[in-house]
Order: sequence, then C-alpha cells, then structure tokens
Amino acid sequence: MEEKSKFWYLRHFNIFEGLDEETMKAVDKLAAMCTFKTTDPVYFPAEPSRCIYFLKKGHVKISRISEDGKEIILDIIGPGEVFGELLYTEGTEDRNEIATAIGEVLICNMLRSDFEKMLRKYPELNFRVTKEVGNRLRKVEERVTELVFKDVKKRIASFLVRYAEEFGMIKSGVITIKPPLSHQELGFLTGAARQTVTSTLNELRTQEIIDFDRKQITINDLSRLKKIGI
Repeated sequence: MEEKSKFWYLRHFNIFEGLDEETMKAVDKLAAMCTFKTTDPVYFPAEPSRCIYFLKKGHVKISRISEDGKEIILDIIGPGEVFGELLYTEGTEDRNEIATAIGEVLICNMLRSDFEKMLRKYPELNFRVTKEVGNRLRKVEERVTELVFKDVKKRIASFLVRYAEEFGMIKSGVITIKPPLSHQELGFLTGAARQTVTSTLNELRTQEIIDFDRKQITINDLSRLKKIGI
C-alpha cells in the first residue's frame, strides 16, 4: 500500500506528469516517502547536500540563521515544488540553510546522484527541472524588485496576492490559506517590522479585504488586494 501510494504521489508531481510508465517506475524505485509535523526540520545547515526533495503536501520554509542568531527567510515552498539544492552543482557541498515544515508535510526524496543520472537519461525531465529552476529565480527577482521599489503596505499586499495564488484554496470567490505564516515570518519575507505587518493586516481586515486568525488567512477580495499591491 505504501509503495502504491508513493507511486501515485510521484505520478501526480508537476515535473513528472505525462512521463511514460517506464520512466515513472524508475523514479519510483529511487524515491522514498516521508512525513513531517509542523516545525520539524527537513534538513539542517552544514548537512551534506545529498538529496533532492519533492514536496507533495504542505509547505516548507527555507531560511538561514545569521551570525547573531536571527532567522532570515529565503522562500516558502509549496506543493509541486522541488527543493534541496539542486542539480548542476558538483560535489557534495554542505547546505547553508535550514528547511522547516509548516503544518503537516509529505515529501518524496531521492539521492541527488540518482536524480542527476535520470536527468542525463531523460531529456524531457531535464527540461522540466530547468524550467522549475528558472521559475524559482524569477520569484526571487520579483521579491528583490518589490523590496527596492514598493513601500511596506504594497509589499505586504503583493506578497499576500502571490501567496494566495500559489497556495490558497478557493471556494465561492473566497481564498483560504492554511496554515498561515506568523506576522514575524511575513515581516522577514516583505522586509517589514512585525508591528508594521500586524497594523497593515488589521487595516486590511477593517476594510474587509482579508481576515485572519491563528489557523488561516482568508482573502475576501483579491482584486482590491491586487490594486493595493501595484
């Protein structure tokens, strides 16, 4: 049952969708499946970068710890994304970031060496991974541009729009995101102080554009939120 379940998850993973049965069987033999609870570390800094991770369920926070002990959040990874630091890198360099589960997380992982062999063997898979890496770089560039050219309120609104579009569940025009990021985490991702994030979110809630509690963020009016973030 576990093997069948793993195969199903891999079959429905973004970069593997549409690949032939032989290719998928090869992927299935090389991959393992594991679960993590909220705040569990997927990996730590200084661990050898030996595995590639395919996130099937939940969210993972990628961050670094500064010399003075502060957390710097680099990215939030959602279902369908690859992480672990990737490919095209020779050797087994140590990672310099920590990956932490946000909520319940389901991950398939594979040795980097095995994955690199598959990329050489299956050109279509190589193309898809290259595209995935390109998309990740564009996200980083968008965040840097926002930090430089937008004020705090616009940065927070723009991030909420992107977060909702990537990870939200929509029903009757209302978008729900579970679990929410903390105000401190939102601050790290938008270059804002925690108090500023709290006051901005409260203002958006007063305007009935969003609502939030410890369990979820609700986007009531995505179009108005987009206008604020422009």
